[in-house]
Amino acid sequence: MTDPWVALEPGSDPVERVRELRRAHETFTAAGTVTRRVRPVVADSWRRSARAGVGPDGTAQVELTDDDLGSYRADHPLARVMPLVRELIGPFAADGEHLLAVCDAQGRLLWVEGDAATRRRADRMNFVPGARWAESAMGTNAPGTAVAVDRPVQVFAAEHFARRVQPWTCAAAPVHDPRTGRVLGALDITGGDRLAHPHSLGFVQAVARAAESQLALVSPVRTPAGAWELAALGRDEAHLRGGGRTIRLSRRHSEILVLLTRHPEGLTGDELLCALYEDESVTPVTLRAELARLRRILGPGLLVSRPYRLTAAVVSDVTVVERRLDSGAVSEAASAYRGPLLPGSQAPAVTRLRRRLGDALRAALIARGDPDLLADWARSPWGEDDIGVWRALTAARPTAAVRARLGELESELAAPGGWTRPAPR
Repeated sequence: MTDPWVALEPGSDPVERVRELRRAHETFTAAGTVTRRVRPVVADSWRRSARAGVGPDGTAQVELTDDDLGSYRADHPLARVMPLVRELIGPFAADGEHLLAVCDAQGRLLWVEGDAATRRRADRMNFVPGARWAESAMGTNAPGTAVAVDRPVQVFAAEHFARRVQPWTCAAAPVHDPRTGRVLGALDITGGDRLAHPHSLGFVQAVARAAESQLALVSPVRTPAGAWELAALGRDEAHLRGGGRTIRLSRRHSEILVLLTRHPEGLTGDELLCALYEDESVTPVTLRAELARLRRILGPGLLVSRPYRLTAAVVSDVTVVERRLDSGAVSEAASAYRGPLLPGSQAPAVTRLRRRLGDALRAALIARGDPDLLADWARSPWGEDDIGVWRALTAARPTAAVRARLGELESELAAPGGWTRPAPR
């Protein structure tokens, strides 16, 4: 399988593939073994379904009806993006005789819309608003499995665990809270075999990301009132904004501000010396002169001594990226990352922080496996030779161009005396 998250390889015969999957499904339900022709994501889902006690002849249970369903939907965060989702997916669903479905984080369907005839057929298997389609309740299905594994997934025909769902094909992608990173639910397109195409998976994933961007706009993360903002990512000279001013700082002053934002309790002169200078011959007098110049630039009262500390709240873009990573909001962290922290700085503490932040975001991107996010990193100045990211991108989006670039990097790495420049820190 070229891409494990896409249901059919290019050129595959859907009819023959359905036969293979039905035989594999019967083998699994009878003996608990999975044949090699089943995609790993589906095999893992079948095993989870069986462990959860799901039967292949089960029916979805309707948990929310009438007023309960209406009030729950109205209060759900995804209600705020439904106009956008309908605008983007609605015409596609109607023209292709498909359904648009949206579920919550528990796999309960909140909205099921689209072609009327297709909806009537879906009603017969309780694919209706209020029904619970979590993987733990209905086995392998795109919205339930997307929530379970927290990534976009396509489920084709007899890959579905429940037999009555096997005439259908669906593609779904999770939607995350941009502030906390938690899964809010999933967007799904359900219909016939024509959905077993890479385009349907990419499409629903793009709509999910658009929904997350819309949520970030309607409920943005607020900077505390009166706080200053420090922008130090991707630039050698940081910018400090606040009090109606934007101050462009020198490299050394940028390093000092970055360190002081990390230590609101303050740093002693000796601590700053160790953090800023590799050369132990630098004297405290040199540091005090730098701090005096910085105090004049910032204005009265913002920087005080004994210990050196900032008297106003300063929110740095480093902290924004860290908080989003900590909450699991990888897409939002990547969008806030403008590049390595003060890339020209050699200050020991800044170098460590730069490396730690870059490594944490890089690891999160590889773990998430989102091809768009990986591609953005791989084609950035700091990631263009990052062989680990190119390998992850090849697994997620194995196009000819991506495979070719990975081949070039691996050849450089294998050549005698060759090397591949690591991701910049």
